[in-house]
Amino acid sequence: MRIRVIGGGLAGPEAALVAARMGAEVDLYEMRPVRTTPAHETADFGELVCSNSLKSESENTAPWLLKQEMRRAGSPLLQCADASAVPAGHALAVDRVEFSRLIGEKIAGEARIRVHREEVTQIGSGSGFEDGITIVASGPLTSSALSEEIARLTGSEHLAFYDSISPIVEADSIDRERVYLAARYDKGTADYINCPMNQAEYEAFHDALLTAESVEAKEWESLEYFEGCLPLEELARRGRDTLRFGPMKPVGLIDPRTGKMPWAVVQLRVENMRADSYNLVGFQNHMKFGEQARIFRMIPGLEQAKFLRYGQIHRNTYINAPRVLTPRLNMKQHPGIFFAGQISGVEGYTESIATGMLAGMYAATMARGGRPEPVPRGTALGSLVRYITEADAKRFQPANITFDLLEPLDEATRRKVRDKRERRRMQCERALEIFDGWFKAECRV
Repeated sequence: MRIRVIGGGLAGPEAALVAARMGAEVDLYEMRPVRTTPAHETADFGELVCSNSLKSESENTAPWLLKQEMRRAGSPLLQCADASAVPAGHALAVDRVEFSRLIGEKIAGEARIRVHREEVTQIGSGSGFEDGITIVASGPLTSSALSEEIARLTGSEHLAFYDSISPIVEADSIDRERVYLAARYDKGTADYINCPMNQAEYEAFHDALLTAESVEAKEWESLEYFEGCLPLEELARRGRDTLRFGPMKPVGLIDPRTGKMPWAVVQLRVENMRADSYNLVGFQNHMKFGEQARIFRMIPGLEQAKFLRYGQIHRNTYINAPRVLTPRLNMKQHPGIFFAGQISGVEGYTESIATGMLAGMYAATMARGGRPEPVPRGTALGSLVRYITEADAKRFQPANITFDLLEPLDEATRRKVRDKRERRRMQCERALEIFDGWFKAECRV
C-alpha cells in the first residue's frame, strides 16, 4: 500500500523519508513551482520562510529534549539541520540554502519516494486514494482548494485561518501582594488572578499601547483582523475607555482588600493543571516582543513577570486537532488520513518536523498491516501530541513544546527536590528513558 504525503515543507519530507526508511512506497506531492505561495521564494524542500533557528540546544530545556528524542529516532531532517548548522549561541540555527539542499539530496537518494510537482485538491472520496494512506502536511499556507477539501472532511467549523495567542507568564513571577483571586460576580470558583489598576495606572498603560512598536507584517500575512479577536493595541486606538469595556472590564470584580471595583482589571487565567503559568486573558497583540515585555510589566503584579510566551496574531491555517485527531495523528472519522506539521496544530520548525516524523512512523506501520502504539505521554513528543489531541477544543490554539506540556514529576519528588533546574534535569532524564523503551519496542527503524 502506497502512502501519499502532501506538502514539501518540513513535516512532509520528514514523513516521507521516515516512511520510506521503514519500507513503505511513498508519493510526495509539492505544488511549487506549478503553484506558488505568497511566502515562499523557491520550490525547494524544507524552505524556511521566517527564522533560521530550530530553537535552544541548551541542555535540559524543552526544545533540547524534543530534539534529543528526534535524534535518537534518527530524524532525517534533524540530521540535515545538524549538518548545516551555523554559529548561533545556544540555539540550533541553519544555513537555509544548505539545509534545503541536504533535504532535497536525501529525497532524491531514496528509491522508494516518487516526487510529484502538482497541487492536490482532493484527499477523500473521488481522489483516487480512498483505500490508501494520506499524510496532510501542507502547512499554514495551505492552498484554498485543499483547505476547502480539508474543511469538507473535518467539518468547516474545525478549520481555522487565523491564530491569536495571548502572552503567558510564569506563576512564580507574579507579585501576589498586588493581585487578588476572584471570579466575576463571584460566579464559580475564584480561579482568575486579577491585577487591579487605578485610573492613573490605566491611562499610562493605555498611552503606552498607543505608541508601541508593532511587528512588521510580511507581504503574505493578512492583517484583516476578525472583529471578535482584535489586537489589544487596535482596541486601544478606538478610544480611551474601550479596553475598560472590553478585556480589562472591572465590573463584577470587587477587590476584597478595598471593597471597591478597580478602574480596570487585567485577568490572568491558569494555563495548566499544575498552575505554574498563566495567560493574560484577551491580550493577543501584534507588538514586538520587547515592547510587550516593557508595557505588560506596567501592570500591577507583573512588574517582574517572566514571559513563557508572547502574544501574537498571524495567518495560520490549522485544524481543531482535539476534535479531529487521535493520539496517532490520524483522523477519528477517516483513520487513513494523518495530519502533521503546523496544520495539525503545532507551532515551530522543530515541532513540525517532529509530528512529520511520528506521522511517517505511524503511517508506515499501518501500511504494513500493523497498529502503531502512540509515543508515551512521558516523552516530549508524547506531551506535544497529547496537547494537540486532548486540549480544550473550544479554546484550542497551536503550541510550541514547553515544560508546561511535559508530564510533571510526582508530588513527593517535587517536595523533595526544590531546585527547578534539577527537577527539569530529572524530567528530561526520565523522558529520554521512556522514549528509548518505546522506540526500541515499537519502531525498530
